[in-house]
Amino acid sequence: MLPDIEVPMAAYLVLLFAVLSRILPHTFHTTSVGFTAVGGGLLFFGARRGRWQTILAVLALMATDYYLTVYTYGFAFHPGSYLVTWAWYAGVCLFGHQILNGRPSALRVAGAVLASSTSFFLLSNFVVWMGDGLYAHTAAGLATCFIAAIPFYANDVMSTAITAGALFGLPVLAANIAESIREVQSNHRAA
Repeated sequence: MLPDIEVPMAAYLVLLFAVLSRILPHTFHTTSVGFTAVGGGLLFFGARRGRWQTILAVLALMATDYYLTVYTYGFAFHPGSYLVTWAWYAGVCLFGHQILNGRPSALRVAGAVLASSTSFFLLSNFVVWMGDGLYAHTAAGLATCFIAAIPFYANDVMSTAITAGALFGLPVLAANIAESIREVQSNHRAA
């Protein structure tokens, strides 16, 4: 594990990485189609920071939403359109704090990845379906909305799994390698 003094900084760097993963594809005129570090980054941030720091994470992503909406997409910004997304940001951070704080096993991380990606898929697409009339307000319209979003969902699951897997798994891998090296050195000295 990282030394205690570095863990808070790591959480903030991961938050910055999550923000940049949303902005940079547009800066370089590419698309990420839902492939960002947001889900995994929020899980990690929540696991490493206290509940009150969730506010900072949500504010950073709110600012990102504003920037992308106004300056990248050229649309008017309507905060009401983002309330569910902002609540999701906070929920994932708090979920990471509750489930992964101090005990991030592979099973817990995998469950958190699926829960965060699936909850975003269900909530965001339900809001789209309820919204501006893009889909008929029928069961068939809801199904069409969810089916159209499957590629985004698949990319979100993959990007969240890669991000969370790296953030939670690499420190464990590094600790295991360091322990193996110590054992080899100890055995070498004993021989």
